[in-house]
Amino acid sequence: MSMGKPMANYAAAKRVGDFVFMSGVVAVDPATRRAVAGYDAIPEEARTALQSVGYATGQMSVDVFEAPIVAQSWFVLERIRQIAAEHGGTMEDVVKLVQYFRHLPHYAFYNRVRGLFYPGEPPVSTVVEVSRFLPGDEVLVEVEATMYLPRTAFSSSPSST
Repeated sequence: MSMGKPMANYAAAKRVGDFVFMSGVVAVDPATRRAVAGYDAIPEEARTALQSVGYATGQMSVDVFEAPIVAQSWFVLERIRQIAAEHGGTMEDVVKLVQYFRHLPHYAFYNRVRGLFYPGEPPVSTVVEVSRFLPGDEVLVEVEATMYLPRTAFSSSPSST
């Protein structure tokens, strides 16, 4: 599965000084232009990680309700991790997340998935409920991120003794 670039005409991220601002990420596969709908749309290693926090149980009666938000949560956070890496950072450098949900109770599922990406202290966070997302109603979560990545300061002047 390709997590690719944005499907519209905007930058996935932009560096401004010591900050990298990431556009909102939704769980839509750019190759198919379809929202992630379940565990079969994410890699096996993701399903294994999700099992470690009680998801991807293999029980249809449970997974059918949890899979869309849990798989989308993993997809979005993994894409943010990839964008951070493309700019030379890690999830530890991603210091602020703004999380938008179609259904606020989905935050509980997302929060547990977020713990896989932030095993220590979570970042500064804002949670908002919205009525809908582009590209369609099957999208349940969107996350925008801010990364702090200080540039290494080089002195061009000789040191004095």
